[in-house]
Amino acid sequence: MRPQAVATQIIDDARVRVTRFDFAPDAETGWHRHAMDYVITAVTDCHTRLELPDGSVNEVTVPAGTAYRRDEGVEHNVINAGDAPMSFVEVELK
Repeated sequence: MRPQAVATQIIDDARVRVTRFDFAPDAETGWHRHAMDYVITAVTDCHTRLELPDGSVNEVTVPAGTAYRRDEGVEHNVINAGDAPMSFVEVELK
């Protein structure tokens, strides 16, 4: 069993929910489905392994300071595939 990523809620108001996720090496979010559109901004270089519902696995590196967005409905388990701690901030759009 992998360790769990630490989720720290920063803002939760009528418009957005902002959460920082901190991962030790090999830590995971656990399986989840995004109920809102969201934006991820990498605080550190994020070497991630994404487990997907169809059984596939994607390895993705998100460089520190970069961002991407996804639509609601994404389902996955996010794992720190690197050998150093990683962090990102997620902004969910309500």
